[in-house]
Amino acid sequence: MARRIGSPPLPSPIVSRRQSTSSVQTPSTARGRRTRSALIHAARETFEQMGFRDARISDIAAQAGTSYGVFYHYFKTKEEILGEIFTVITGEMFTASRPSVDVASDPYSRILEANRTYLAVARRNARLIAVIEEMAIREPYFRDLKLQIREPFLRRNAAGIRSLQSRGIADPDLDADLTASILGGMVENFTLLWFVHGVEYDEESAVTTLTKLWARAIGVSPSTDASTSASQT
Repeated sequence: MARRIGSPPLPSPIVSRRQSTSSVQTPSTARGRRTRSALIHAARETFEQMGFRDARISDIAAQAGTSYGVFYHYFKTKEEILGEIFTVITGEMFTASRPSVDVASDPYSRILEANRTYLAVARRNARLIAVIEEMAIREPYFRDLKLQIREPFLRRNAAGIRSLQSRGIADPDLDADLTASILGGMVENFTLLWFVHGVEYDEESAVTTLTKLWARAIGVSPSTDASTSASQT
């Protein structure tokens, strides 16, 4: 997933072709909402512990302290509940990669903060990210799910690059969509090496280097004048 520069709305819930006829909706009662939430939490733990292929619906129900039949009252398949889990995770990662109002307004500082917060939330969700990566190679459903997860980040980054181009800060010759996809892929693969495959990196060096590579690729440097950037907003 890619870094955030612009500010489009939060991503929509992830719905695949396989889910298009199902009823992913919030129950009307407090008890129903608690049960559904418990199933989602239990599914996350089960998938992290067992992997998606080995996890059974009965395992999820048992982890949630409910019955096999109750699962089917809220979800039709394992794929559907995994899609729901990733809707939540995507929203968390999308929001986390938005610099707070306390961050300096110059583009380089905002890219730095976005990288830092994104990597922190990616670390927390690494085991589930690994589930999707493993399954995306084998099954079209998971490939589609991965691409849906990726899309809102790419749209936001492309919009941010265009904004910087229009303000004379980023390289005007870059294709914003392609650039967002390429740089997003760089960050995605780095997080997999670090948090999923266990390659060790110094956190501060990683954040600094990722930021330099991302910023320089689009023509932004640490010397970008913050006051000039602010006046062009």
